[in-house]
Amino acid sequence: GLILLGLIPYRLVWGLIGPGTARLSRLVTRPGTLVAYVRDLLARRHRPHLGHNPVGSLSVIAMLLALVTQVTTGLFAVDVDGMESGPLASKVSFETGRFLADIHETSFNVLLALIVLHVAAIAAYLIFFRDNLVRPMLTGRRSGSDFAPDVPADARAPWLRVLISASLAFAAVSAVWNIGN
Repeated sequence: GLILLGLIPYRLVWGLIGPGTARLSRLVTRPGTLVAYVRDLLARRHRPHLGHNPVGSLSVIAMLLALVTQVTTGLFAVDVDGMESGPLASKVSFETGRFLADIHETSFNVLLALIVLHVAAIAAYLIFFRDNLVRPMLTGRRSGSDFAPDVPADARAPWLRVLISASLAFAAVSAVWNIGN
């Protein structure tokens, strides 16, 4: 849970200062663009994107929201016997902690469903469009010349930005740890 607590602020900060393809502002897709993209997919027409395509953007937003819900409720969740409560569970009443534990359990199931959907989409792109999305996700690099023109081709970011993001993530985890103890 604390590792995820660190990864969320890292991703949010990275979404502000990271390379163009990682920017959170790029996740906002106009409805018309989304509808046109889905229409093309259903017609088996596919144009690779650097960064997230319109449907992938919705997936990232949904997973980030589910992760934020999962981590936030987990911080305050109280289990029935109190043995596996979140680090900030002592800051809320038992009833509130139990309520948050129920939301925590539900958000975990939502998160699992989103992960399965994400993996299925990645497989579908590979099978139907011969578009391997795994390599670019792992390396941040994608080859080819037929990409959406509004995304910069250089997905590298200076190490200082990585260090800033990591430092702020570490600070968030440290703050929660200190408040809980």
